[in-house]
Amino acid sequence: MSWVKNREEFKQAVLSTTRAISNNPSLESTSQASSRPPSLTQISLQNPPRSSSQISSWRGEADFQAFWHLYHKENPPLKMPKIARDFFAELELSRVEMIGGETFPGAKSNLSLFLNAEAKKNIDNKIPSINPLATNLWLKKLNGDELQEESKNIVSAFQSAAPKNINELGKRLIEARKSQEDFQSIALELMKDLDLMHEPQTNSDEESLGDESIPEEQQAQNEDQEEYEQTSEEQMIEAQAEGQADEDNALLEEAQAPIDSTSIDEEIDLTRNFNEEIDQTAYEDYKIFTSQFDEIVNAIDLATPEESQRLRIQLDQLISPYQTTIGKLANRLQRLLQAQQNRSWNYNLEEGLLDTAQLHRVITRPGDPLSFKQESESKFKDTVVSLLIDSSGSMRGRSMTLAAICGDIIGSTLERCYVKTELLGFTTKHWKGGDARKAWVNQGSPSNPGRLNDLRHIIFKSADDNFRKARKSFGIMLREGLLKENVDGEALAWAHQRLSKRNEERKILIVISDGAPVDDSTLSTNHSNFLDNHLRQIINMIQTQSNVELLAIGIGHDVTKYYEKSITINRAEELAEALLDKLTELFND
Repeated sequence: MSWVKNREEFKQAVLSTTRAISNNPSLESTSQASSRPPSLTQISLQNPPRSSSQISSWRGEADFQAFWHLYHKENPPLKMPKIARDFFAELELSRVEMIGGETFPGAKSNLSLFLNAEAKKNIDNKIPSINPLATNLWLKKLNGDELQEESKNIVSAFQSAAPKNINELGKRLIEARKSQEDFQSIALELMKDLDLMHEPQTNSDEESLGDESIPEEQQAQNEDQEEYEQTSEEQMIEAQAEGQADEDNALLEEAQAPIDSTSIDEEIDLTRNFNEEIDQTAYEDYKIFTSQFDEIVNAIDLATPEESQRLRIQLDQLISPYQTTIGKLANRLQRLLQAQQNRSWNYNLEEGLLDTAQLHRVITRPGDPLSFKQESESKFKDTVVSLLIDSSGSMRGRSMTLAAICGDIIGSTLERCYVKTELLGFTTKHWKGGDARKAWVNQGSPSNPGRLNDLRHIIFKSADDNFRKARKSFGIMLREGLLKENVDGEALAWAHQRLSKRNEERKILIVISDGAPVDDSTLSTNHSNFLDNHLRQIINMIQTQSNVELLAIGIGHDVTKYYEKSITINRAEELAEALLDKLTELFND
């Protein structure tokens, strides 16, 4: 079809249509995957698929965002558990999609195909019957919409698990769909019937806790302490067993010390004090409404030991097809670094290794002692490498897998060569603002508040930790409940600050990301380039005023518009050669 030849042109046409339907021509666009509910300030739409059979579903992704902007009125968030908020948002999406489908019949068909694709993901991932998407599809069925096969299966499972009177509430919701207030009032009744308004009694997943009356950071601390007390003995035994089989037993024992114990209050001063050498005046226009709810956390504290193990196994399975390639890369890079550490010889010596080029001297001049050579160590700068990984929702799936593989490859290879490596991640604690936004609302919602979300910076591995032990936490990168929004500028400043405190002579910071910073809460209350400008300022300062070398790896997206030194990786098959070329370039400088 002709659109295949002009995919970008076709995408722009769909974006223009979406802006027109939404009655908001100022909406910006991003090539990231959409979220449910969608961004308040952007249209998230990936490039058109090459298969014509998938186009309608792809257009459905644009349509539901248009209807959200057109029919949804943003209200102050209600106090309810996180799981209830997810259901509440999906029900509201169902409402605007039903209204939009009645007004635009063509879009109704697109939405059906898009939601069916989402339903298939739920089935493939074995999502429980009572889930937000199921309520959306269930309402559509009650409204008389024709559902696709996977969607029908989701609805059937939901109705079997839901209370018997659920359809009565569903009919009331449909009748009230033209009034957002009435609809949401009935939606609250539905969630009570589904028993979603009470806090879960288990502490296995901190993300499932959502009682807004109790500070979430306090909940997390309590859970972390309980998990630590329960598992510390088990972890010690495991580490000891590992050490017996590890050639680097001494290193392992050293690594059993607690991970970076620097307090959050000391580390979280992310912008005003991240490096004394950097000129602070260049980003005085960047504001933070409050950092009270920000946190720096060790990855291992974000999941139970069982979940950590499961995710590590999952990551190993994803890495498995590329083990041969990874091994070749590691060996080549290791040879490169070792060659730099020991790569010259002193000749004509009285002792050392016999110089085969001078064997004739042994015969012709047996009394001549100068027939030996010794390898001399060339100066190799003591080096530390920090990997900073974007752990936002847009990285979910293939992008996060690639990022995790990158971290595993680079970390393990450099450690073989005695180059210290740390692995960091960054996201937010909540979607759409969290406790910071609540504080802002309580203070009267002043204009231009600055950054308005709760940051979560993650330490997967500190530079002084043993890689073999720390890699157990790498699988947590795949934990979907972790992946939310991304404030890249502050994360970059934090990672740079950590590197600046190190004593190594050479410092390298590698950022792994899929594009621009996105935080709906912040962008909806400040100018549209607020986060983007700050990221550019931080990058410029590091590149021009710091001794830290900066490299970026773009996962599926070209990041050269931000970073001076960067590479783009679209497929795992490209990983080895791209990394080898760029790391070789770095270490040859």
